[in-house]
Amino acid sequence: MVGRENFEDKLKQVESLIVRFAKMTQTQLTDAVEVLYQSDVDRALAVIEKDKELDKLDFEINETAILLIARQQPVATDLRRLVVALRISSDLERMADNAKNIAKSTIHLGKDHGIKIHDSVKEMKEIAIKMIDISIIAYENEDITLARKLSEMDDVIDNMYSTMLRELLEETATNPQKIQHIMQMAFSGRYVERIGDHATNIGEDVMYLVKGGESADLNE
Repeated sequence: MVGRENFEDKLKQVESLIVRFAKMTQTQLTDAVEVLYQSDVDRALAVIEKDKELDKLDFEINETAILLIARQQPVATDLRRLVVALRISSDLERMADNAKNIAKSTIHLGKDHGIKIHDSVKEMKEIAIKMIDISIIAYENEDITLARKLSEMDDVIDNMYSTMLRELLEETATNPQKIQHIMQMAFSGRYVERIGDHATNIGEDVMYLVKGGESADLNE
């Protein structure tokens, strides 16, 4: 059996890895959106390749947490901390996948697609970056007040995406020969919107961590 002090050290290691994972995910998102606006196919390929490092980090977090559960058989708060760590790692991995998908859209669009990338993608990205910051700070400090802010921010991203999608669909009517390119832009917006959803999930995980079996709804 793992001693109590060793258990705490391992748990702190997992939590530290999650913070690192979040920062790397933010960088991936920033880089992915940047190459989208620059139509930089070469850098897009680098973003896709970088995703392998994030997958390895997710695997490391999972392996460490699962081994702790198996060896220590924690209960109550200790078990919740490990379960939440696994959930957050999963959401961060999915965020990173969405950033990778934005890079893939850049490749599908190509270097000379001739379409202005909608401003909302960048604006949504900025909010998503803040959401990741807030979600991880809330996690580190077990701050449910901060976690509740994520739902409101997610609503803003959702509304921006809906407006953007409507405008892009209107553009397909006037520019039908570019419909495939326009749809790739719509996909990119959707990927950022999904990142906001995953950040909100982390907020709900913080609620669960602090309140246990009580409701983890951020709106309550």
